[in-house]
Amino acid sequence: MAGAVAGIIERGGTLLAEAGTGTGKTLAYLIPAILSRQRVLVSTGTKNLQEQIFFKDLPALTDALPVPFTATLMKGRSNYLCLQRFESFQADDTGELFESPEKAVFLPVIQQWAKTTTTGDRAELRDLPEDLPLWKEISADAETCLGNDCPRYAECFVTLMRQRAAESDVVIVNHHLLCADASVRKGAYGEVIPACPTLVVDEAHQLEDVATQYFGVAVSSHRVEDLVRDTHRLLATTPLEPQHAESLERALTRVSMHAHGFFTGLSLGRVQNPNETRGRYTAEAFGEHAADGLALIGSLEGLEATLALLGQAGSDLESGPAPAEGRIQDLTPIANLQRRAGELRNDLRFLLRADDPDYVFYVEARGRAGFALRASPIDVSRIIREALFDRYRSVILTSATLAVDGSFAYVKGRLGLRDADEIRVPSEFDYRTQALLYLPRRMPPPKSPSFVEAVARETIALVTHSRGRAFVLFTSYKVMHAVRPFVEMAVPYPVLVQGTAPRSALIDQFRAAGNAILLATSSFWQGVDVAGEALSCVVIDKLPFASPGDPVTAARIDAITARGGDAFADYQVPLAILTLQQGLGRLIRHRADRGVLAILDPRLRTMGYGRRFLASLPPAPVTHDLSAVGRFFK
Repeated sequence: MAGAVAGIIERGGTLLAEAGTGTGKTLAYLIPAILSRQRVLVSTGTKNLQEQIFFKDLPALTDALPVPFTATLMKGRSNYLCLQRFESFQADDTGELFESPEKAVFLPVIQQWAKTTTTGDRAELRDLPEDLPLWKEISADAETCLGNDCPRYAECFVTLMRQRAAESDVVIVNHHLLCADASVRKGAYGEVIPACPTLVVDEAHQLEDVATQYFGVAVSSHRVEDLVRDTHRLLATTPLEPQHAESLERALTRVSMHAHGFFTGLSLGRVQNPNETRGRYTAEAFGEHAADGLALIGSLEGLEATLALLGQAGSDLESGPAPAEGRIQDLTPIANLQRRAGELRNDLRFLLRADDPDYVFYVEARGRAGFALRASPIDVSRIIREALFDRYRSVILTSATLAVDGSFAYVKGRLGLRDADEIRVPSEFDYRTQALLYLPRRMPPPKSPSFVEAVARETIALVTHSRGRAFVLFTSYKVMHAVRPFVEMAVPYPVLVQGTAPRSALIDQFRAAGNAILLATSSFWQGVDVAGEALSCVVIDKLPFASPGDPVTAARIDAITARGGDAFADYQVPLAILTLQQGLGRLIRHRADRGVLAILDPRLRTMGYGRRFLASLPPAPVTHDLSAVGRFFK
């Protein structure tokens, strides 16, 4: 693999490299990239891998390689303190948040840290809660960024991060930052990642999903609230003529009123199934919400016009003699708010029209009170190729799961790749001795009312043999919650459940317990690494087909069918195979690991497509007998 990477870096082009877990693929691309003496950009699917490369692999290579090199770890803007917003926040003594308990607890901590930090990275504040609303108020954000016009630009932590990266040989980012940077690069303040001749996309199987998120359009209740809050802060901290302050206050009141009516209407009249978090819509189906949406567009236009007049008045004051009182010292924040109001108005108009055939339009519930209108590209292959791959001389895409049916055709089609070199490196693990694959002989179909009870029965038997130490991975929260009480009542081991604590905390608890059982859904199918005996069994309830009721999945199925393709065979099955491989890949992470893989879905044996899934599984011995599982663990 290292030889193939070196060849692509030398002559240019694209390489697809599937390398099984444990092959050392990270070193296989880092070493030739560093020895090439060209700057390389490495993008990972998770922050965990990002930090592993930066804090573990690169220091080891510093000692091992005969050439010196430098490296920078880059995270998304929201990970960094914005000095300008922090200063504005502290100057504003109005609003509920400023008087909230979290302000009393965490603001002094952040103030003290801000005096000494050299990176501004919130990861330095170990005790800061992940979802702290206060941080959102003061973190760097592309939408609120003033760019070169910011008075704190030279000392900005994002600016300093970019400068370090521009001087480094190896730059480590993640897919979210890679796509976010590319999606806003056309704007004045978007670009963060420096130019590099070589791009390595690790965990490349995740790239399509991340690109779908970042190359779309979204208007959320939170986005409108942020604009209103930031404009109120301008009112509180900027000297304005009374008539200007009054007109701005009236404009903000109208935006808040119409936003409340629009998003409340969405929450009360969910477009589709109220139990679904996402529901597809068309312009015709939007009905009465359209009038509220148009009223919100009108109020945003009014706010934009008011800010434009305010900026013009400030400009007139600057160009002529005026008393100090009422003079606006800096027009940049006004221009920034005017731009944001205009972008919000344009995005909402696009979403309400819902007439672009290249996008799927849907409503998304976000937490208890948040709602968003979203448009996602149905096919991101051309976008990925033009916005990402075409910018680099050499592109290396690697993952433990890229090929389906022994071919890279599926991933090439999804990511817009035309010509590419290909290499498949098998895992060095001996699955014949390290693992056992258990497929129960009798299971009801997944749609059967008795399926949940059967899953619970099989799970209890398996985790009893494994003495806990198990991941039980579900394709839906509904089945997970239905199985939970059966397991909790029947086993003496700690049972951890997704949603009861942050993801990282659950993994830490699982490792520390040594005999725990984790019940989880999609977010734990990949990017989780538990080596050793603490994880000795992975149970999967169903084949992980993407829900055809999901708006994006449904739109992609429709598009393939409209082209005359077989959406099930060409899209749904390959995607499920890669997802299943990722879930099973949680088990064997090291040459010393041993364990049982269990798939409880009878369709592996009863449906014709089951053969494609079976052919993709690790080459472990197969058993239908629970007693064989017991003998394996003994």
